Amino acid sequence: MCQQQLSEEYDKQHEIPWIVCFSGGKDSTLLLQLTLEMLLEKKKKGYSRREIHVVANDTLVESPLIIEHLDGQLRLIKKFSREYNLPVKVVKTTPSIDSTFWVNLIGRGYASPNRSFRWCTDRLKIKPTNKYIKEQVNENGKVITLLGIRASESRNRRKISQDMESTQTTLRPHKSLVNCMIFSPIIKINDNDLWTILLQRPPPWGGSHRKLITLYRNAQSGRCPTMLDKSDAPMCGGASARFGCWTCTVIENDKSLEGLIDSGEERFQPLVDFRDYLAEIRSKPSSRMKRRRNGRIYTRLDGSAIKGPFTIRTRKLLLNKLEQLQADPLMSQKLISDEEKKIITQIWKKDEKDYKSSTWRK
Repeated sequence: MCQQQLSEEYDKQHEIPWIVCFSGGKDSTLLLQLTLEMLLEKKKKGYSRREIHVVANDTLVESPLIIEHLDGQLRLIKKFSREYNLPVKVVKTTPSIDSTFWVNLIGRGYASPNRSFRWCTDRLKIKPTNKYIKEQVNENGKVITLLGIRASESRNRRKISQDMESTQTTLRPHKSLVNCMIFSPIIKINDNDLWTILLQRPPPWGGSHRKLITLYRNAQSGRCPTMLDKSDAPMCGGASARFGCWTCTVIENDKSLEGLIDSGEERFQPLVDFRDYLAEIRSKPSSRMKRRRNGRIYTRLDGSAIKGPFTIRTRKLLLNKLEQLQADPLMSQKLISDEEKKIITQIWKKDEKDYKSSTWRK
């Protein structure tokens, strides 16, 4: 059914490009596989004029194995598209250097995210992808964004499926992105059918799904999906085990990384320890300032003060610990860039100047 939907939607007589959101997880992998299989068939028949953008997002603090897997898949997809001369563009978005996790946490002192202060989702996930979509809307007038969401994954997605049935349409407008239509062709596929397809059919771009299946089995996990709106945020840091940012302190325990460690990937234990430290230090009164960055003090209904950002001393401690972690010979992943450290230092200098001039004090 979804293959027919893909083919019929692609055959419509207009040039509106497709943007396929690809996280590297099972759902987006199935979506991309079905899309490119369809496109390859169109190509063989001499009809493949509509441009397809494969867009992945890297928060720059992704779980090491999943970003390694994602980058490998993107390389294969690029090669496949060139070899078959397909109208496919592969893009990886990242947060702007001024909005990265470390610039905000270590530079500005934003406390480690929790459920009530989840400042990371919008900056690291939503804005980079939406920026690219808006650029394509400006260039083409309209876009159709394909999301690998399935009704079996959540109550909200079941409602989307029901709404689509009631309106008899496969497309729905995005809540906030003007001239962006959302297409969810795999919404009715269940888990058994999904795994059957991935187990029996290799990806058209080459290789196999063996590594992806092994990742899920070892971590007993899912992949945090691509997000285009804050209403999707509850899936990030939810109760179920998911691959996401290794720094995620919204969750109580990182079950995916812990699962990988239990399966023999002991090299990730220092990352878990550092994540736990980030969650622990936000609760220490001595590590936080009384005033927010705007100089104000906020209180609860009972009159108690709501803690502000990390003190500059705490931020320097965190950077030192992160650099020590980066220096570990077993650490193959780049944790923080020199450009990020440069911006962090600039923020500290300004904050120290403001602190001394009494603009905001501890």
